[in-house]
Amino acid sequence: MSSVWVGERVRLRAIEPEDWADFLRFDQDSEVQRNADMVHAPRSAFAMQAWAEEQATHGEADDRLQLAIESLETDTVVGACSTNDTSRRCGRFSYGIAIGREHQRRGYASDAVKVLLRFMFQERRYHKCEAGVYAYNDASLALQEGLGFQREGVLRDHEFLAGAYQDLVVFGITAEEFAQRHIRR
Repeated sequence: MSSVWVGERVRLRAIEPEDWADFLRFDQDSEVQRNADMVHAPRSAFAMQAWAEEQATHGEADDRLQLAIESLETDTVVGACSTNDTSRRCGRFSYGIAIGREHQRRGYASDAVKVLLRFMFQERRYHKCEAGVYAYNDASLALQEGLGFQREGVLRDHEFLAGAYQDLVVFGITAEEFAQRHIRR
C-alpha cells in the first residue's frame, strides 16, 4: 500500500502525545528555534506534553497542517513542518519546516517539503506555495533554491532576531513549476 504522506526518506504524520519529548528537545536548541520562527521562553515538560496532546486532537482546519516528520529508516521524529496562510480563494499557502540539529543534512527537509507540496498541489488544488527565509540562513536558502523555488523579493529589516533586524527572503513556487521538477509522469 502506498501513501501520499511517504517520501523517499520521511513520513509526514500527525503529532502524537508521546512526541512531546522530541519537540521539547528541539525547542531547547535556540538556533533551530530562531531559524524556524523565533526563540521562545523556556517551556516545561508539562507544557510541552499539553501542547502535543492538543496537536494530537486538533484536527485539520482550513488546510493548516502541523505535522511531525519521521525518518523512515529509524522511525524517529526528526522535525516538523506546517502549512500556514492558506487561501483557497487565492490558491496560495506558505509553509514552515524545522529539523532537529542532530538530524540535519540528511535530506529530510527536502523530502518532507516535496511530500507536503505534492499533497497541497495535487490533493488540495493549491496553485502557489510561498516561503520566507531569514537572509542569514544559508542552509534554508539553498533548500528553497534546490527545490526550484524562485526568489521573489527581500523584506528588509523584517524580523528582530539574535539582537538585530534581519532581512526575510521571499520565495515562491507554482504547482506547474513543482510538477515539472518533481512529479514523475
